[in-house]
Amino acid sequence: MTQSQPQRQPTDDQAAQPTAILIGPPGSGKTTVGALLAERLGVAYLDTDVSVEAVAGKPVADIFVEDGEPVFRKLEHEAVAAALSGHDGVLGLGGGAVLDERTRALLAGQPVVYLETGFTELAKRVGLDKPRPLLIGINPRAQLKTLLDARRPVYSGLAAITVSTDGREPDQIADEIAVLLTAPHGERD
Repeated sequence: MTQSQPQRQPTDDQAAQPTAILIGPPGSGKTTVGALLAERLGVAYLDTDVSVEAVAGKPVADIFVEDGEPVFRKLEHEAVAAALSGHDGVLGLGGGAVLDERTRALLAGQPVVYLETGFTELAKRVGLDKPRPLLIGINPRAQLKTLLDARRPVYSGLAAITVSTDGREPDQIADEIAVLLTAPHGERD
């Protein structure tokens, strides 16, 4: 977990809620942009994959291999639910967290920011050789395309704000999100 500054404390009648929740496919920049955004907003950044790894005591890739995807998804949902009710900074979700209908229900009405990234850009960013459990196989490029095609409508449907990341630097993306988060609701997107 990257901490940028001390978290704001909620008032007694208000539970902690994230300032922004970043979603998007693997390689969209959630971790990098999330840390930069948190810094700009003066809040902490929390990556739910890091929370899952802390609970499991091993990396996400090892959870997939040793315990299976269902175990990982259960831990992931629990991490997201805990963060949504107790983290008041920027929250980065794993790319597949939105596949769980319970998680989607928890995200309704939240400040969800979709980091929209095209296939060509994602293929360059993930390099297709990093330890991304769902891209392991005979044709990782085809798997990435299938994953993106299946998840894109889910990401779009959950987003309060959509920001394109293609051909842009993380600093530019974080700046745009910071502005959009403070804009009146009618001026977003």
